[in-house]
Amino acid sequence: MHAGMAAASEITKEETQVSSNDNIHPRLDVYVWDMDETLILLNSLLKSSYAEAFNGLKDVQKGVELGKMWENLILKLCDDHFFYEQVKFDFFLFKYFRWFVFSCGELVWGGVSVLQIENYNKPFLDVLSKYDDGRDLSDYDFNQDELGSPHDDANKRKIAYRHRIISQKYLQGLHNILDHETIKVWDDLYDKTDEYTDKWLSSARTFLKECSGENKDAVSSIAYANTSTDSTNSKHQHVNVLVTSGSLIPSLVKCLLFHLDSLITHENVYSSWDVGKVQCFRWIKERFNHPNVRFCVIGDGWEECEAAEIMRWPFVKIDPRPGKPHRFPGLTSKTVGHYFSVVYPDNENDEE
Repeated sequence: MHAGMAAASEITKEETQVSSNDNIHPRLDVYVWDMDETLILLNSLLKSSYAEAFNGLKDVQKGVELGKMWENLILKLCDDHFFYEQVKFDFFLFKYFRWFVFSCGELVWGGVSVLQIENYNKPFLDVLSKYDDGRDLSDYDFNQDELGSPHDDANKRKIAYRHRIISQKYLQGLHNILDHETIKVWDDLYDKTDEYTDKWLSSARTFLKECSGENKDAVSSIAYANTSTDSTNSKHQHVNVLVTSGSLIPSLVKCLLFHLDSLITHENVYSSWDVGKVQCFRWIKERFNHPNVRFCVIGDGWEECEAAEIMRWPFVKIDPRPGKPHRFPGLTSKTVGHYFSVVYPDNENDEE
């Protein structure tokens, strides 16, 4: 059991349950995505493993430089706009291990886990919503509210305030937050990285849109866990959910920077850092409590593979090596549909 599991016990089924319409039961496909080395590339750029897989065809140093530029931009946005600068952690240790925040699994150093770089990491933004009293935060001074120990109700309320502001900024989008110069740096970096990775970023986003139903006529797309939709055809619904092993706030920032925020809402972003992917998958199953639901996990790591096996959900393993079909570009809805049909054979004839 993960160390953070006990702390997460305060998250009740009632808090994660979302109502459903009992009168209409269209099929609901829930795509459970990993982020790093699946929807985006970062760690493999920093470690040069992406470029090295091409056996000299890619400029290794260029890939590392692109990764470092992303790393610095993510850190800057976290600090300047998403309260990350208020985290109490030794700066030099943070600088040395900071890429673990964004890309890697658990690191134990000197017998002590250093995963808690973000002291107040939570598995999703709404986890402390019951502590938010709805106070007007327009004149609230987050620098003077003395967020810290103990982790009592008063401090949980302060964290809930921050989560509320973060969710609002996520809805706003970065173009309404950043200055023109930063937006240009961001756009240029995205384009250069997309070109370097043979359109991995843009093709992954296009596939994500397809999974949302946006590229299919008369197929509905939903962002929340209810079964209501404005689509003229409610026979088939889709939702994208992200479960990342990184901490929550940098993961939300990465969604914004890599243009995923219009396809994955902040309510559907989970951090498994403290609680593990199995627990996140269980919460997702409770949320999308639907009589005709299908789940499919897409990622590159052992943890989501193991969690998918425990949940008895199909798992599509991303393989970034050149020439492999389960990568971007390369992965198709037909392939994912095959994985669905193996686990959910009764729905095989429902494919559009």
